[in-house]
Amino acid sequence: MWTEIMKFILGTKVNMMEYFSTEGEVFPVTVVNAGPTVVTQVKTKATDGYNAVQIGFGTKNANNLSKALKGHLKDLGNFRFLKEFRQDAEPTCKVGDNFNVADLFEAGDKLQVSSVSKGKGFQGVVKRHGFHGGPRSHGQKHSEREHGSIGGGLRTHVPKGMRMAGRMGGDRITQKNLKVIFIDKENNILLIKGAIPGRRGSLVEIFSK
Repeated sequence: MWTEIMKFILGTKVNMMEYFSTEGEVFPVTVVNAGPTVVTQVKTKATDGYNAVQIGFGTKNANNLSKALKGHLKDLGNFRFLKEFRQDAEPTCKVGDNFNVADLFEAGDKLQVSSVSKGKGFQGVVKRHGFHGGPRSHGQKHSEREHGSIGGGLRTHVPKGMRMAGRMGGDRITQKNLKVIFIDKENNILLIKGAIPGRRGSLVEIFSK
């Protein structure tokens, strides 16, 4: 039922490891615990103005769900995550449909992955933007990690967009052209070539056309 529309699933990042193929090749992979997921809502252009599918993943204590969310989910489950994926064509799935990673993907598929990167707190310009800092000479012994001039010339103010120190990380990052290396169908484990942003346990949105 997913052949003519975008395929998607939710998962959580487990860790990184090395995967050795049967041909003797070694790949750096990210281990993702993907699915199973349940369709919680289907939207169409006729009723909502656009086509989309909302899916639920993970479990959560029922006491931590609001009454509105309980009414929305009905008896489908107490999901930790709910995410909506827009579709070009009208969805063919129905509310309550279950699917896992083995139903959607195969080894060799190209993926697009979105997740939130690690939050690193308030950082200086050397770590945040890759500045080189100032020289330790001519009375500048404490300027190794300073940003330097932020104005200059005929400007009487700091220009908009000037790179400076500030909060770093915690951004939603999307990576394209990632590759499925291996799928453990029994345990819903997906091995994706390369690194994926986020800490262990971060929500990972995986989709492919």
